[in-house]
Amino acid sequence: MIYFDNAATTRPNGRAVERAFEYLQDKFFNPSALYQEGLNVKNDLKQAREFLISCISNVQDTALVFTSCGSEANNQTLFSFAKRGNCIISAGEHSAIHETANELKNRGIELRIAPLNPDGTVNQEALLKLVDDKTGLVSLIHVNNETGSINDINSLAAAVKKINPKTVFHSDGVQAFGKISYQMGAAVDAYSVSAHKIGGIKGVGGLFIKKKLYNVLKPYIYGGGQENGKRSGTENTFQIKQFQYAAEDKFKTLREDLQKLHELREWLWNALDKTAFTRISTPSGSPYILTVSVPKTRGEVLLHMLNDRGVLVGNGSACSSNAKNRFSRVILACGIDENTADGIIRISFSNQTTREEVETGAKILNECALELKKRMNL
Repeated sequence: MIYFDNAATTRPNGRAVERAFEYLQDKFFNPSALYQEGLNVKNDLKQAREFLISCISNVQDTALVFTSCGSEANNQTLFSFAKRGNCIISAGEHSAIHETANELKNRGIELRIAPLNPDGTVNQEALLKLVDDKTGLVSLIHVNNETGSINDINSLAAAVKKINPKTVFHSDGVQAFGKISYQMGAAVDAYSVSAHKIGGIKGVGGLFIKKKLYNVLKPYIYGGGQENGKRSGTENTFQIKQFQYAAEDKFKTLREDLQKLHELREWLWNALDKTAFTRISTPSGSPYILTVSVPKTRGEVLLHMLNDRGVLVGNGSACSSNAKNRFSRVILACGIDENTADGIIRISFSNQTTREEVETGAKILNECALELKKRMNL
């Protein structure tokens, strides 16, 4: 099997699982317990928290709330800070932001949506025209999960704050954390991440938030007051520590991985048959994602053909695979026509992807695409 759907999820880092296994056996204690064993585990969670913060910010001005996933972190942010006035998102947001923002709209919050440039990035000029003195929250995705396009969120946040310094700026960093070089700028207030995109285990994520806003953040889950009252429920110490260890490994090789995957992605694109494939993602986007289309075909059909031959790819956001709409709203927002949007597949890599997999994958991709075109008399 050749796995090319790492934007959906990654294989858990086995070394990190082994290192964290003691929290399922010897260190299984509740971190809220007052006896020494519980206090020791609580301190281990503190170490994990501080390390993860250090990856993109510093513990002096940034806090981290552990959540069950990036979607929960996104929800908590929007429901905490988009309470009045208007909320702005982009047309390229993941469903965890898009659907939450629409629920806020149902509750009476004015929703404004900034358009995209053809490369999938947010149109800054149009965005800034939407910001006014009543804008409570702006949430812009860092790396788009469907196109791999990268928004310069530090710059965008600073521009938003220049118009309204009181606006809270949030970014969904799920496809960026541990994959591209980034440090939270002074104007970025909150940033959501997810462990399973970088070799962590599904079921743990986090919300980085500047301490100046920490007390304003409202719990999304109420109960025993864990996570300093910001997220009740006993912390999953095994998953959190495994997240820490996976991140340690990932950040050690971050720059090396960027170069390696940029070369592999471009090699794969150059090897694809241009009579069949059209490129959607741009070379300036995340090297972890290559989005292509076989126009006038169905991407889902191609996905299943590839699956039958041992190659696993995605056809957009895995979180939206049950959506009723045939065409991706994100892809259409980039100005892509419906014939091309219908034939899209997303090829996504990890630092474990090999040149051999890419070479074999290219051969199978070409065979399946040409066979599909022949079937459809294209």
